[in-house]
Formats: sequence, structure tokens, C-alpha cells
Amino acid sequence: MLVVMKFGGSSVADLDKIRNVAERCIKKWREGNQVVVVLSAMGKTTDRLLAQSGEISSMPSRREMDMLLATGEQVSVSLMAMTMIQMGVTAISLNAWQVPMHTTSAYQNAKLKRIDSERITKELDSNKIVVVTGFQGVNKYDDVTTLGRGGSDTTAVALAAALNADLCEIYTDVDGVYTADPRIVPDARKMPEVTYEEMLEFASLGAKVLHSRCVEMARRYNVNLVVKSSMSEEEGTVVKETTKMEKMLISGVAVDKNIAKIAVSGMKDNPESTFRLLNLMAKNGVNIDVMIQSLEKDGTKTLTFTVARPDMMMTLELLKKYSDVIGNASVSCEEDVAKVSVVGAGVSSNPGVAAKMFEALSNAGINTDMVTTSEIRITAVIKEAEAEMAMRAVHDRFASEWD
Repeated sequence: MLVVMKFGGSSVADLDKIRNVAERCIKKWREGNQVVVVLSAMGKTTDRLLAQSGEISSMPSRREMDMLLATGEQVSVSLMAMTMIQMGVTAISLNAWQVPMHTTSAYQNAKLKRIDSERITKELDSNKIVVVTGFQGVNKYDDVTTLGRGGSDTTAVALAAALNADLCEIYTDVDGVYTADPRIVPDARKMPEVTYEEMLEFASLGAKVLHSRCVEMARRYNVNLVVKSSMSEEEGTVVKETTKMEKMLISGVAVDKNIAKIAVSGMKDNPESTFRLLNLMAKNGVNIDVMIQSLEKDGTKTLTFTVARPDMMMTLELLKKYSDVIGNASVSCEEDVAKVSVVGAGVSSNPGVAAKMFEALSNAGINTDMVTTSEIRITAVIKEAEAEMAMRAVHDRFASEWD
């Protein structure tokens, strides 16, 4: 059996944890499996590198940021391979261009185009454990690129698809996918299984278990995906196309504090103005999430939307640089916002879900600013300071569904 095992930064934060991960991988290998290991950078390495670059420039070159951030994974894979060799097994570390993993040229948010699997297959056939850098690739200019925060998950699933692996295991600091973040909601329940669609919503709404693009890829290539803990032998959560369980009203609650709200006021009230603004964002790789449009008494309109907080400054710079796109409109921004969401297949078929969610928020004294819905989720934008209280309140309101 060929198994891809991915470990996040907290799982390889120091040498003791690296040894712990090495033991788990070697155990899997000694059971007769071929093993490919994908690693993130150690601990808070990426945060430290980001802070250092921020001392130089508030908007550093995106290409140079990729060159900088990619060093973190190279350190972790080389230390892991050294540890495995010291423990008596054959292992080799490979970075993005050695595999190679080909990506688009969108620095800091590149997408994988293809993976040449010959080198990995050759090393596996030599009975080696192959340790690969997550999060990074190489573009047509032979420049290093990165896949965005959490991109190591995507690397792991892409490798599993390219190698036709039997299983892809994502190891985290929690032992599966929960109905809410157990660090915020102590009585959150672990889900034995969850659908790709639900997991995709959880990932895009701030649940820090899996990268959303990795879930999309797993669904597209039907990768057998399991989320497990790197610190215990507990059974994890299986992510799959369909689940055996009878669907509850909701599967869980997610909160995302990593957003900003931007309002563009005084736009001309015509279809072209909205298109031009959204097209500007799309061409520059800015993903807009919650969005509302409102008409003002003076005949203009206001477009309000949320973006990921790391994209906030770039969005504001784009609106300033291309002011002709929005005409005489004014731009305002709020950072102290968050999203709280309920996710589940029962959202569309049970009209009481929205009422229960907003009852919980009302009882907690939490006001909502913007609201958006899909077939399997309801999202409200609230004050960031109230995010954790909102998660607990909404989770408590639906708690009986999981009993």
C-alpha cells in the first residue's frame, strides 16, 4: 500500500516532535507500506519569517516572499530525513524543484498544474521513505512559488492523486474534525466522517483543519482522506463523498477571524460599475467572500464585501491605484470583524436552522452585520471580539442535534 502522510508545523516544532513523527512514519513503513511524508515548516517559522520581512517593507515583493517562506519547509524535511537515517532506515528529502512540482506563476498563491512523479517513484522503489516539502512549487521561470497558507495539505493530496496512493493521512494537533474548534468549545464532538462538500465549507469558513484547495482536489480525484492526530493513536475523521450517518440539521460551527470588510460607497448605479470592480479584484487574485449591494437615497450604490485579512492592504492599494474603476466612490475598511457560520446538509431542507442560529446570537447579545447563505451553510459577519462567544452560543443551541 502507498500512503501519503502529511504533518503540520506544530507536529514538527522541535527535534523531539520530529523524532515522534519519524517513529510514526517508520512504523507505517515497516508494516510493508511505501511512505511519502509531506511536511510544513517547523512551529512558528513562517510567522517569524513574515515578521522579519514586515520590518523591511509593509508590501514586500511577492516573488521574494516566496523565496523566503519556502526555506522553512526545506529545513523541516532535511532534519526529518536525517532523523530517519539516524534511526536506521533509508530516507531522502526532496524539495519542489527536485520532484518537480509545477505551478502557475501567481506568487504567494500559486496553483499546482502537474507533478512529475518519476523521481519519487524511483526513490520508493529503492525502499526509501520519501520526505517532500509541502506548500511550495516551481513555475515556468524556475522560480520558487508557494501555495498560500495551509498549502502543505494541498501538496499532500496532489501527491496522493499523482502517485495513485491508497491513502492520504493529514496529521494535525487535534484528532479529527469537530463540530466546533475544541479549543474554544470544550464540549465539541468529533465527527467520525464528513462529506467533501461539508469539509470544503468548513475549510473556507475558517476551520483550521484542512486547506480548502486540498479538499477540492481530494473530491476531484477521489482521494481517500483521513484527518488524524500526530500525538495520539485515536481514530480520525474520514472525509468522503457520502457518509453513512443520517444527516443532522447541521454538522458544525466555524469561525473565521482572518477577514476584513471593505465598503465602496458612491458608485454609479449601473451593472458595469459592479462588474469593473469585481473584475479588478479577480484579475489581481483577490477572492471576495460575503458581498452585499445597497442603493442609496442619492441614486448611487454601495458595494460591501469581505476579503481575507492578508489581502486587505493589496485590495485598498488596488482601489486607490485604479480609482477610475470606481469613479468618485469613497472606500472604507474595518478589520475588527469575523464570520460565524453553521454548516450542514440540513440547512437547505430545514427552514428552522436560520431561526435557531440567529436566536442563539440574539440571546448572546451579538448583532450581525452581513449575512450570506448557500445550500449547506449560513454565514453572518459580526464583531471580531464576539467571535468565540458566538461560536459557543450557536454550538450550544444545536448541541442536542449531536446527542
